[in-house]
Amino acid sequence: MERPRPLIECGDVALRGWRGQRDFSSAHRLIEESVDHLRPWEPWVALHSEANTRGFLAKSGSGWAGDRVYNYAIIEHGTLVGMCQAYRGAEPTGWFLGYWLHPSATGRGIATRATSALISEMFTLPAVRYLEIAHDSANTASAAIPRRLGFTEVRRELAAPPTAPSGTGVEVIWRLYRPAPPADAP
Repeated sequence: MERPRPLIECGDVALRGWRGQRDFSSAHRLIEESVDHLRPWEPWVALHSEANTRGFLAKSGSGWAGDRVYNYAIIEHGTLVGMCQAYRGAEPTGWFLGYWLHPSATGRGIATRATSALISEMFTLPAVRYLEIAHDSANTASAAIPRRLGFTEVRRELAAPPTAPSGTGVEVIWRLYRPAPPADAP
């Protein structure tokens, strides 16, 4: 199977695949500094530890090799500011996207630019027909990104436990289909 590139550059922001345990210190620090910001929306934050960061980095490598998940560091001007990923959905042609930023990087369009770059990259893969983004219905900041990028809300469903502290337990699912090729394309 074809895979996305491990480095995607988009102006002042770049997405870089995680480099295993070499990235431990910077990844752990990024999460550590973002815990309070993420806690309301990300249930995994309650389990944050050095061991879980190491496990995340190990799973990132095996997920990439197994074509199940592509985890990226979001880097702005050489500084790690967040993470994003594409992971397989229930159908073989559908993938989910996820993203989060350090609190100092929010409100500047970084998540939108990073997600847009990941969308473009994923749609270069012939097997990817559509992409989805899911977020809790109360998370308006996360909702703004799929709306800006042309996704359509396709359903709402009960979230699988555990639900984040500020969550409603209802996930909003947005979908974007691969653009049709131009009519005159070969």
